[in-house]
Amino acid sequence: MEHIFVHRVIKNFMIQGGDPNSKGAPAGQQLGTGGPGYTIPAEILPQFCHKRGALAAARQSDEVNPERASSGSQFYIVWGQQYNAGQVKQLEKQLQMQAEQQTFNSLAAQHRSEIMTMRRNRDQEGLYELQNDLIAQTKAIMKENPVKLTQEQIDAYTTVGGTPHLDGQYTVFGEVTEGLDIVGKIQEVSTMPGDRPKEDICIISIECKDL
Repeated sequence: MEHIFVHRVIKNFMIQGGDPNSKGAPAGQQLGTGGPGYTIPAEILPQFCHKRGALAAARQSDEVNPERASSGSQFYIVWGQQYNAGQVKQLEKQLQMQAEQQTFNSLAAQHRSEIMTMRRNRDQEGLYELQNDLIAQTKAIMKENPVKLTQEQIDAYTTVGGTPHLDGQYTVFGEVTEGLDIVGKIQEVSTMPGDRPKEDICIISIECKDL
């Protein structure tokens, strides 16, 4: 019987599977773009973070998937790393900067036609004024919605570890409750270009439990 593979492994980050194209895939075939032909609406909830062992849905990038809809089949299991208190503070600053940039880009996208017209007309003054206005709007939005790690996130990342920069970006829908040591062994394997393991790692069965 042919099984689906763990088709992507990045050490100290995560392992990924669920690509139906991996079933019986020959050695060297690039994987990671397959799916069932549908996506699932994002369900990004603040109480679920990317701590080690978190089970989350893969998805396409924001450029082609601004709603952050999840893949209908692909998933990843977080490994990540452990952080000290100082590193967590720095991570929080990075998340704030990331959120601010995303907010600014979203606002700018709403004015794309206006921006393109100004560029064609070489209206530098108009572009400068619009930029300042969007920066002011961004700062106001961020002030109303500050990005801060919860105590639960801080505790998780300073004890078990994880990948905090993925929080708020992907849907976390489960957690490995048994066999996390196996995930640790998988994330150590040698990989080829494209992050596919040199030796196939088959997913024979998956058991899900409601908690």
